[in-house]
Amino acid sequence: MVEKKVTEKKVAAKTTTKKTTTRRATVAKKAVATFSINAETVGFKAGDVYQTLSVAEKALSVDEIAKAAKITKEETLLGMGWLLKEGKIKGEDNKFLLA
Repeated sequence: MVEKKVTEKKVAAKTTTKKTTTRRATVAKKAVATFSINAETVGFKAGDVYQTLSVAEKALSVDEIAKAAKITKEETLLGMGWLLKEGKIKGEDNKFLLA
């Protein structure tokens, strides 16, 4: 009887370990979206940022702009760089609005 219980515990411990390693392997895989960086695509992202700020009619953070425009944070920053260089937007307290 004693031997049976010890064996059952070992089997249960091995099963738990396998599940844990399977989960870690699944979580580690992550898709990465890419897009071409050129004047045309960055210009489109700038347009997305400009339209989002125009509709909002208030200052928004980078994360808020990205969420509202449905683009990534990196794409938002590229578009904002374009608009900042042209003087179309300005920043105040880590938020941005139309100039």
